[in-house]
Amino acid sequence: MVLLHVKRGDESQFLLQAPGSTELEELTVQVARVYNARLKVQRVCSAPNEKMKQVLKKTIEEAKAIISKKQVEASVCVTMEMVKDALDQLRGAVMIVYPMGLPPYDPIRMEFENKEDLSGTQAGLNVIKESEAQLWWAAKELRRTKKLSDYVGKNEKTKIIVKIQQRGQGAPAREPIISPEEQKQLMLHYHRRQEELKKLEENDDDSCLNSPWADNTALKRHFHGVTDIKWRPR
Repeated sequence: MVLLHVKRGDESQFLLQAPGSTELEELTVQVARVYNARLKVQRVCSAPNEKMKQVLKKTIEEAKAIISKKQVEASVCVTMEMVKDALDQLRGAVMIVYPMGLPPYDPIRMEFENKEDLSGTQAGLNVIKESEAQLWWAAKELRRTKKLSDYVGKNEKTKIIVKIQQRGQGAPAREPIISPEEQKQLMLHYHRRQEELKKLEENDDDSCLNSPWADNTALKRHFHGVTDIKWRPR
C-alpha cells in the first residue's frame, strides 16, 4: 500500500492508504469524499446549541478525535468508514436527545440528510466538489486518466505528500526542503555552535594575557637585565 499524507495548502488533513495500481480517477474521488465528510463532521460538532452541546459533549469529543488532524502524527490512516462511523455516532446521540426528531429546518438535521445549504459561507468555500478535485504531488498534477503507480513507481511502501484542491486554482506551493521540526533542530545546532565558538574565543583571549608580549613590565625588565629570572629556595 502507498501511504498518502493528504494536505490542503500547507495544512495536514489525514493519512490514507491505496494500492499503487489504483486508478487516479477512483483515488481522487475517494480523497475528496473523505475530505468533505470530515468537514461535515466538524460542522455537525460545531452546530449544536449550548444545551445540546452539554448532552452530546462526550459523543462530540469522540467524533472529533476520529477526524482529528492529530491522527497524522499518530500515523493512523482515516477511511470513509471511520468518518461515517463518527457521523452515525452523532446521529444516534441526537436521536436519544430528541426522540421526536429535529425540525426540518434544523442545520444538524439538514447535514445528516445532505440538504445543507452552505452557499455564501466560509464552510462552503472549504468544500471541494468530487468532480472538480485535483491531487498534486511533487509539483505535478496526478491526472485522473492514469494510475498511482505511473507517478510513484511499483514500490508499495512509498510515502508521498499529496495536496488536494479545486480545479482551476493552479499548482499548490511546493513542500519545503526541510520540515519545520528539522529547521528548528538546525537552528538549535547553529545556536549551540555559536556559543561554543564564543567560549573558544574567550579562552583564547585569556591565554593571550599569559604570553610574554602581553606583559606590560617585560620591556622595563629587559633594559634592567632582569629577564628570565627564576626564583628558587636556597
